[in-house]
Amino acid sequence: MRVIAGQYGGLRLEAVKGDQTRPTTDKIKEAMFSMLMPYLKGGSVLDLYAGTGGLAIEAVSRGMDQAVLVDRQYQAVKVIQDNLNRVGDLDKFDLIKANAQQALERLAQEGRSFDLVLLDPPYAKERIQKDFAQMAELSLLNDGAILLVESDQAADLPEDSDQFALIKQKHYGITVVTLYQYQKEGNRS
Repeated sequence: MRVIAGQYGGLRLEAVKGDQTRPTTDKIKEAMFSMLMPYLKGGSVLDLYAGTGGLAIEAVSRGMDQAVLVDRQYQAVKVIQDNLNRVGDLDKFDLIKANAQQALERLAQEGRSFDLVLLDPPYAKERIQKDFAQMAELSLLNDGAILLVESDQAADLPEDSDQFALIKQKHYGITVVTLYQYQKEGNRS
């Protein structure tokens, strides 16, 4: 596993041992970031189910200013910290050990908001629609924020709506990559 392009391109990253996480393959990561390229123009990124931290590191490598990485599993948090140490720009990254819902509450209390959100939850435990609703309710999304979801084909993904516009969706075997754009109520044209 490696950072594919940008400032940290070529950097090898550690993977979490065992089957508690499902690292995104380089092929899927390349596809994701080719979809995201028009939107990687600075700002803050939230990687809500960070696993190894590879997606957030790639986003910062390609142009985002800073990232918050969240994972609840001890082993994943340890690997993320090791990977962030390999990157070296620790001032660009915040790591939170908590479940997604607790982390979102904490980030809202801190007054944080995001321009890009990466959601790659465990396939069997997806709560993507609830995560979207909670982020909007807590005002964690900047107007025009991009949300990228990696899921399986059975995922219950949000429909195109007034707040979340479906921009693009691609299938890669059993993996589905979906891109949404958030618009604050009343701002969608």
